[in-house]
Amino acid sequence: MGVADTDVESLRIVYAGTPDFAVPALEALIESGHAPVAVYTQPDRPAGRGRKRRPGPVKQVAEGAGLPVVQPESLKGAEAQAELAAWRPDILIVAAYGLILPRAVLALPPLGGLNIHASLLPRWRGAAPIHRAILAGDAETGVCLMQMAPGLDTGPVHACRRTPITPETTTGSLHDTLARQGAQLLVEQLPAIAAGESAPWPQDDAQATYARKLEKQEAWVDWSQSSPALDRQVRAFNPWPVAQTGWQGQVVRVHAASPIAVAADAAPGTILEAGPEGVDVATGDGVLRLQTVQLPGRRAVAASDWARNADLVGQTLTGAV
Repeated sequence: MGVADTDVESLRIVYAGTPDFAVPALEALIESGHAPVAVYTQPDRPAGRGRKRRPGPVKQVAEGAGLPVVQPESLKGAEAQAELAAWRPDILIVAAYGLILPRAVLALPPLGGLNIHASLLPRWRGAAPIHRAILAGDAETGVCLMQMAPGLDTGPVHACRRTPITPETTTGSLHDTLARQGAQLLVEQLPAIAAGESAPWPQDDAQATYARKLEKQEAWVDWSQSSPALDRQVRAFNPWPVAQTGWQGQVVRVHAASPIAVAADAAPGTILEAGPEGVDVATGDGVLRLQTVQLPGRRAVAASDWARNADLVGQTLTGAV
């Protein structure tokens, strides 16, 4: 339903987000004249070598725009919920906030909560939809505006925008694309949502898949897998946590690679070639050409540089060291 006597120009928005993904939507709201009355973001966290507390990306943008910033540890308590209610929000817009929103919070604004989710729901509900879409070999993904409901990303969907996943797509590049598209979609659809003219469609729970949170140990390369699967792993884990393999008791990170559809007459993990084009490694099916690598304590370099400085052919790359 719409907000009585309220159009999109006078809509009272509370925005909730924390990392880089949530920045474009906040900036788009500000630039389109729909600046939030308050911005909720997670408390400052320790970062960097000194482990000093630093504001997140959304907080930096909000403060730069002169917007009030609120950083509760949780929204489960009555005091935090009363503070939110005092902003008299018509709608709560959420993008990668990172805190659980209780049912009572979603019930506060007349228009409820609207979430910008980086997948084509109901596929890839959960914490890591971008990584999981690339890992699974999906041909496309997208971003959706979802009416928030109790449950994990289960609410009805107002609108989606699709984007292809190409052989060059990394989590980093896809993250940036979907963040921009989510911002555009939000500004385009907000007038209809505010006016009660958008009819969200229910998700088909039978088609749902779960994008579980990424674990750092998933970064280890299992050379018995096929080269296309390993290529997806490298792209999905760029820029974090970065695919990694063992070499002479050291950890080598693989930032970029490409699959080669040729038979490898050697055990998985065996280095077959090492030269100007990269470092070719046998896999369970095909060959993976390493293109950008990083040795411990060093910067990422072209794999050809690694090949020039080490006698690699015939050596074996391993799993966890």
